[in-house]
Amino acid sequence: MEGNRDEAEKCINIASKAIEAGDKEKALKFLNKAEKLFPTPRAKALLEALTKNGSSAANGVHRRRAAEDGRAQAAKERESTGGESSKVFTQEQVEGVQRIKRCKDYYEVLGITKEASEDELKKAYRKLALKFHPDKNHAPGATDAFKKIGNAYAVLSNPTKRRQYDLTGGEEPSGPGHSHGGGNGFDFHRGFEADITPEDLFNMFFGGGFPSSSAQSFTNGRTSYSHHADYRQERTDERGDGGFSMFIQLMPIVVVILVSILSQMMVSPPPYSLYSRPSTGQTVKRQTENLHVDYYVTRDFKSEYKAAALQQIEKSVEEDYVTNVRNTCWKERQTKIDLLYAAKVYRDDRMRKKAEFMTMENCKELDRLNNLFRGG
Repeated sequence: MEGNRDEAEKCINIASKAIEAGDKEKALKFLNKAEKLFPTPRAKALLEALTKNGSSAANGVHRRRAAEDGRAQAAKERESTGGESSKVFTQEQVEGVQRIKRCKDYYEVLGITKEASEDELKKAYRKLALKFHPDKNHAPGATDAFKKIGNAYAVLSNPTKRRQYDLTGGEEPSGPGHSHGGGNGFDFHRGFEADITPEDLFNMFFGGGFPSSSAQSFTNGRTSYSHHADYRQERTDERGDGGFSMFIQLMPIVVVILVSILSQMMVSPPPYSLYSRPSTGQTVKRQTENLHVDYYVTRDFKSEYKAAALQQIEKSVEEDYVTNVRNTCWKERQTKIDLLYAAKVYRDDRMRKKAEFMTMENCKELDRLNNLFRGG
């Protein structure tokens, strides 16, 4: 009897089409045949409706049944995909997530070599962060991939952590209880976690929130990704009882910091500051003769430094000032480039305007200084 189920379903489908076409006799014929082959509630309901009220009532039963089947199928799909069946993703995005999942070290995650420069590192992170951001990529596992990308950049962009990671970070954990990635393929390399959450890093990198109108940013399925506390708790759980191990790893860094502090204590502070510093007594404002750069000294400055020494001090002041302006200008330009890039990719007019209205004060000052140099 069970073997007749498929034939019975075919008969019911033929009967359903006959009902829609208004052919009552054909519908009755195939419904009766379906009942003989394999009785079902659906065929029985259509038969009763057709016998009592004609094809119009049976049509209503058929439509209700189809709607129920559709709702059941949609619910089944939502359950199997974690509530994200309405979110579309491509095969390329799925393959991208799987590639990140298979990566064994942070260099492989970002797609760079160990010799990569800071600019190459930033370029790689910018490209991947936009590609795998949960508001852009709805493929299963995209949130975890985004976390891993952010963690990789945060560690490798820190010179100290990067040196340590090059020595020990890429090694596979071994022994019982150390399966790579905790069973899901995402190993965050114990002892090399970032000091900032991926979403905070993303916002800092692109000068604001993600360019999206979605009110549920950083959401993947039923789990909201925007709660910093959850992520920090997750990292705390990952660390477990490895506090002593972490302390041993950080010992060389502590020694370097202590030596640096002691060295600074032994070296006398410079006789000037580019900013007023009441704590050191450098509150008297002066101006260099050449570039007219403001700087601050103590009240005893005139009596301690004569003309020859003053000329050398003012030269140092101007060099420090120009270096500071140049570095800050570079940061301004980089921020503007990042904003324009994100605005172009996501067609976000708000971010484009924000980039266009940046004042770039330090870059203007750098232009003024360059003109002075050329004029001199």
